[in-house]
Amino acid sequence: MTTRRNFIKTAAMASFGALVLPNSLFSYSENFKIDKKIRVGFIGVGLRGQEHIKLLAKRNDVDIIAFADPNKAMLSASQKILNTHNKPSAQEFSNGEYDYRNLLKLKNIDAVVIATPWEWHLTQGVEAMRAKKIVGMEVSGAIKLQDCWEFVKAYEETKVPIFMMENVCYRRDVMAILHMVRKGMFGELVHGRGGYQHDLRGVLFNDGITPYNSGAEFGEKGFSEAKWRTEHYINRNGELYPTHGLGPIAMTMNINRGNRLTRLSSFSSKSVGLHKYIVEHQKGGDNHPNSQIKFNQGDVVTTQIACENGETILLTHDTSLQRPYDLGFRVQGTEGLWQDFGWGEFNQGHIYFEKNMNHTHQWENTEKWLTENDHPMWKKFEKDANGAGHGGMDFFVMNTFIECIKRNIEFPMDVYDLATWYSITPLSEESIAKGSQIVEIPDFTNGQWKNRKPVFGMTDEF
Repeated sequence: MTTRRNFIKTAAMASFGALVLPNSLFSYSENFKIDKKIRVGFIGVGLRGQEHIKLLAKRNDVDIIAFADPNKAMLSASQKILNTHNKPSAQEFSNGEYDYRNLLKLKNIDAVVIATPWEWHLTQGVEAMRAKKIVGMEVSGAIKLQDCWEFVKAYEETKVPIFMMENVCYRRDVMAILHMVRKGMFGELVHGRGGYQHDLRGVLFNDGITPYNSGAEFGEKGFSEAKWRTEHYINRNGELYPTHGLGPIAMTMNINRGNRLTRLSSFSSKSVGLHKYIVEHQKGGDNHPNSQIKFNQGDVVTTQIACENGETILLTHDTSLQRPYDLGFRVQGTEGLWQDFGWGEFNQGHIYFEKNMNHTHQWENTEKWLTENDHPMWKKFEKDANGAGHGGMDFFVMNTFIECIKRNIEFPMDVYDLATWYSITPLSEESIAKGSQIVEIPDFTNGQWKNRKPVFGMTDEF
């Protein structure tokens, strides 16, 4: 950690064209050099992509060069963001779904941010890597297990890095808990929980004009995520969105960096929530065409995961029923136990330390503990993160992406994390289809996990 900290300090004072080191982002090209600014292209500028554009448009060390998206309305909205921040208009590639390939041919782009529907992640991500563009990839789960291997193969052949943009890893309470884990306050970790417990019914269906809670349409008649995301609930049944819950727990347990996931078993409940939503919506009803659709995705999917070092993890996917937002985090060790029950505020959790609390067997609220153990990164960048999406988490994602490129430092969430976390989706589908049988989780690092060291959140930088 000392070496990494010293390198960060040195890199901060050096020019952008840093020397290539063993953990360098630029090992794929000895001639790679960024002279002044990071030049970024966007593939997918829908509502999620526009949040990233807003953050990068505020920076003086980034030039936004081009947008690729077949939706002209989204392109127009994205150009307005640049105009608001007095930035030049971006070049547009909107001639169909594959025009992003022409964006990738541009020589004046160093990196791309991909924020497209899940089924495009593999194709666009791999093509970007092969075009020598550093990739920032929005989160999802893989469509097929082979997709995960293709990401790894593309990286190992090209050495072009890809950053897994999992913003919940940067949630303030999550990072405070990580800080406490690394200080030994939880003792030896034994069990962790997380998930995606978020009522998405008003995202999966809308009126085709506005994105949220406005109707019972999807697919061609839907708008934004309802255009594509709902189809997954019809055709699939598994842990569809694993990274929000798994990512933060993986960081506490050093997954892929001294530990690894080994096997899983998934269970699915029945599917009734989305049908109920359609028939009870004022723009739906028993006679609405969508009331006849059979949804394959279980309303609640639970996935049990075993780790090489003996810990267990429980993930929950719960997005089709009424419920408040709560990712259901739990970190449990020999000395302490934490559980959250909200959206990340410091007072939205229970905590217990047997020795510190004199064996009271009573929960304490987390606010005092998390405030006293706030992660140094949040202390440093709190003002910068203020107003950024998802309670400030989005600032840290994009700041890490840009700063690692500027300083030629490895990403804290890399291709092996992406492959491992993405793989939970197809593996959970396989397990459920086989009656919840145990399924092996591949080692995408090919044994490297034994020697790789943790890098996420090890300093106050990223």
